[in-house]
Amino acid sequence: MNALAELRYISFAHPLYFGLLLLIPLMIWWVWQGRKKDSPSMRLTAIPQPLLKVRRSWKVRFRPVLFLLRLVCVFLLVIALARPQSSNVTESIDSDGIDIVLSIDVSGSMLAEDLKPNRIEAAKKVAIEFVNQRPTDRIGLVVFSGESFSQVPITIDHSVLKEQLSQIKSGMLVDGTAIGMGLATGVDRLRNAKGKSRVLILLTDGVNNTGLVDPSTALEIAKAYKVRVYTVGVGTRGEAPYPVQTPMGMQKQMAPVQIDEELLQKIAQETGGKYFRATNNNSLSAVYDEIDKLEKTKIEVSSYKHYAELFFPFALGAIICLALEMLLRYTVFRSIT
Repeated sequence: MNALAELRYISFAHPLYFGLLLLIPLMIWWVWQGRKKDSPSMRLTAIPQPLLKVRRSWKVRFRPVLFLLRLVCVFLLVIALARPQSSNVTESIDSDGIDIVLSIDVSGSMLAEDLKPNRIEAAKKVAIEFVNQRPTDRIGLVVFSGESFSQVPITIDHSVLKEQLSQIKSGMLVDGTAIGMGLATGVDRLRNAKGKSRVLILLTDGVNNTGLVDPSTALEIAKAYKVRVYTVGVGTRGEAPYPVQTPMGMQKQMAPVQIDEELLQKIAQETGGKYFRATNNNSLSAVYDEIDKLEKTKIEVSSYKHYAELFFPFALGAIICLALEMLLRYTVFRSIT
């Protein structure tokens, strides 16, 4: 299978020379006609017994090898004239990359199970899918709850980013919902970015209730550094089941879903972004798909094809066959006329 795969990269600089292969059947026909003319014929009513015991010498039997060597010589010579070449294609990718930061809420409420298996796991899954769709962009990760933390600086090493995304969980920071902190930390990651545009995707399921930075202040910082913010409110409308620790163990309780949509809409609108509401897994995936379409990266792919000449082995083979034929003709088979 590997040999067949390699054949895809073989091409010929002068394929018209393959027309010379018609010489091979012409040579065979010419020799066949010559033998018919040179062969004497004689009718015998009865073949004498001594003649039946006469065997052809090995020189007579192997003489066709000379003609076979000549045919192989012509075949190899035609291939050499067609100039077989192997091609190797390399690609150079020139991209106007976008610098993106994912700021994800990891507060206790993200364990609500209105999204399956819960909000935070659903958010991680679609975020990893989003990263896979942006191979040329630098992407970073910020997590926040009652405080915020830069989990991964903006990087093109998406394997590290996805590994860290898969490990985030609720409870890794002080509980609470500090939307201002999540926004400010994300902007701080982007303020020195050199991409053609700076994008922050802020995902939360609650209302700002703590944090050292007020959301309004963080919004002004985002506008000052020209960071476009897409905000995502995660959670169903009405009530959602939350896991709650009780003396009887972990129990599920219904609790109202509270998302500060007015704040999230304001942040998105004033930074040139857009607000989305994700009430289930499908709508959350659709949110990231739409953001992916809105934030397109210009990619230019330049292909370079390198050729390596392969005619030499065929030319050498033709010379060897011709030399061997002439050597045998004037030595071993010389006495046969």
